[in-house]
Amino acid sequence: MNDNNMLEFEKPLVEIENRIRDLENASATHGMDLSEQIAQLREQYKREAVRIYSNLTPWDRVRVARHKDRPTSSDYMSLMVSDLVELRGDRAFRDDAAILSAFGKLDGTRVMIIAQRKGRNTRERMQCNWGCANPEGFRKALLKMRLAERFGLPVVTLIDTSGAYPGVGAEERGVAQAIAENILAMSLLRVPIVSVVIGEGGSGGALGVGLADRLCILEHAYYSVISPEGCAAILWKSADKRGDAANALKLTANNLLKMGIADEIVPEPIGGAHRDPRQMAATLKSTILRNLRELGSVPVDDLLGQRYDKYRRIGCFTSAPAGEAKA
Repeated sequence: MNDNNMLEFEKPLVEIENRIRDLENASATHGMDLSEQIAQLREQYKREAVRIYSNLTPWDRVRVARHKDRPTSSDYMSLMVSDLVELRGDRAFRDDAAILSAFGKLDGTRVMIIAQRKGRNTRERMQCNWGCANPEGFRKALLKMRLAERFGLPVVTLIDTSGAYPGVGAEERGVAQAIAENILAMSLLRVPIVSVVIGEGGSGGALGVGLADRLCILEHAYYSVISPEGCAAILWKSADKRGDAANALKLTANNLLKMGIADEIVPEPIGGAHRDPRQMAATLKSTILRNLRELGSVPVDDLLGQRYDKYRRIGCFTSAPAGEAKA
């Protein structure tokens, strides 16, 4: 990990990593047997990482989800997917780089992949609009999902966005309508859908590709109707209250699982996905394939019924006994 990108609570881990690296270099340079000391430091690292990441606040988890070294959808695609064939454009306006759509294979299983892209460096981030899709991005995703339905291929979506692009042009071209049409179409799509929140799951931008038979979320990802900063600005008129907002929004993986919004938490490597992207990709691929196998055995009409029931069950409601309601 780049030391310049570390979060303050990661400092003890980075210090141990640097000490391990120094011992490994000394061992290689001077032919010294330092294996015992290195092994002790690695055990210390594991204990410290477990301690730190077991006590993260909701706001800390948001920061981990936004970590500059965190694997992006492009990283997972290169590590998990073979025979990738990208499909571009919405047939109406232009291609939106914030959303990638492609045929591919996961260990031989053919799928349609819809992935939100943030980009890794400044040039890529500008090209991908920092992962904030315009309406043409959502329309592109919908066209490709319908194509997958035509060929009987399951759909896998990777969610990582702070939200849909809020610019004037996006509003003029109907971003809200595009998201709504995607939600409706995905509720009726006659193939299995598995969605995974790999980083940020922000508002309508996530919902536009996130209605699924199974919604999985990485251990340190988050999924929320609004960002903590946005919530704090509205409720407290100050972004300094973002920690309080993160607590109130119940946006962590554990909260989402308890509320029935997420179906499964995908465990991350010790210290977060950014510390071992290859291990994270292997875990993610096996999780997706297992869910696809389970969904593939369900008849299509039953699948649609279960999908409908899943979203009808989300939420908690209370009703006053008859005669107690007042105008």
